[in-house]
Order: sequence, then C-alpha cells, then structure tokens
Amino acid sequence: MRPDWDSYFMKIAFAVSERSTCDRAYVGCVLVLDKRILTTGFNGSPAGQPHCDEVGHLLVDSHCVRTIHAETNAIIQAALHGVSTRGCTCYVTHFPCINCTKALINAGIVRLVYSVAYRIDENAKTFLEMANVEICQVDLTQD
Repeated sequence: MRPDWDSYFMKIAFAVSERSTCDRAYVGCVLVLDKRILTTGFNGSPAGQPHCDEVGHLLVDSHCVRTIHAETNAIIQAALHGVSTRGCTCYVTHFPCINCTKALINAGIVRLVYSVAYRIDENAKTFLEMANVEICQVDLTQD
C-alpha cells in the first residue's frame, strides 16, 4: 500500500535518525516544502568535533551538551546552503525541545509532524500554538 505524504516523510525522518551519534536519543528531522525535501538533520556533534559514540557523553544537568539536535541541524543545513525554510513542514521523530521549538518558529515552520511524544514540554507546545504552527502526530507503529 502506498503511504500518505506524512507517513512517507516520517519514515524518511526515522531513516535520517539512524545517522545520530548520540545514543541518548536517535532523532531525525526532515524539512519539506511543497512535498520536496529541502534539508535533513540528526543528533550529532558540531563539525570536526568528537561524537558521543566515539568519546562518550558530555553531560550537564543530565543533558548531553555535546550534541546539536536534529531540528537545529536541519535549519543549519538550510542556512549553509542558502535555502529558505519559510513555510516548511518539519517532520521529526520526537517532539522538539523548547530550544528547537523556538528555532523552528523563527525559521518560519508552519507545520510540525512528529511521531514519538518524548518529554513534551508544555511551554514548547504553547509557543507552537501561539505561532499558529499546526501540530500533528503520526504513529508509525500501526503501519
């Protein structure tokens, strides 16, 4: 059976998550405009820096600060290549943290599609709603 667009792009986000180098959460993100992939991102260290899977985690207050989150990496890739993210849909495997939420809003994301309801921050949810970002959960476990 042919998947709908949300399932299709979410499956790609899960494939992207396989590149993550921080095993605390394998997260993948795909930014899409008009059913075309613009950029992808996964959890990993800054370019040229050691990765968690090589040297271990750098934990501060129980958070790994060595890792850039998938959503932020996708936005950075767009910036590096001169690609506008205005009007995009963000497909991300896990609900975004508060910092990624703010970055997605300022990047012009109009729709957020996630699969895993991981540590949903009520402030992040409120910010998305206040910014009129459509939020949709796609449960791939039923596929």
